[in-house]
Amino acid sequence: MDSGNEDALDIIITNVVATFRTRCHLNLRLIALEGVNVIYKPEVGKVLMKLRKPKITASIWSSGKIICTGATSEDESKVGARRLARTLQKLGFRVRFSDYKVVNVLAVCSMPFSIRLIDFTKKNRPIASYEPELHPAATYRIKQIKATVQVFSTGSITVTGPNVQTVATAVEQIYPLLFECQKPLVPRK
Repeated sequence: MDSGNEDALDIIITNVVATFRTRCHLNLRLIALEGVNVIYKPEVGKVLMKLRKPKITASIWSSGKIICTGATSEDESKVGARRLARTLQKLGFRVRFSDYKVVNVLAVCSMPFSIRLIDFTKKNRPIASYEPELHPAATYRIKQIKATVQVFSTGSITVTGPNVQTVATAVEQIYPLLFECQKPLVPRK
């Protein structure tokens, strides 16, 4: 990231999605009746449970699979998942916390300059795509690290990847490409 700019970019993690298994069958109706901060969705076959600290929302299926969303770090996600497992234990289920895995991380980052999206897309044609009629951002997919970057003309980018390290690597890879497609600064009057 040294392309003439010594400032470090702030990568803000906005959502971490993780899954784990309880290794036991869960009675969704019982969770809905006795649990706290619970929304029962019988038509979908799941229960939504919200924790306040850390602030996460969990989708719970009767098979024992649980998906936790809303955490802002991998550590916070794991703490929230363990708290959720403990909550289910207190409801009387024989829960064993297993197969924990972070499956997706969403982060945002602002470049210190605006970007010419059409030039960026032309220079990175097979990997980058830009359809202004469908979405205001150009999409850049990095297959080697399984990351997707949404690039907006304002210089704001949204990065999705399997873990925090991948997100940071994606920002490092795309910065030089964005730097060469930056809009010239217009002096204010």
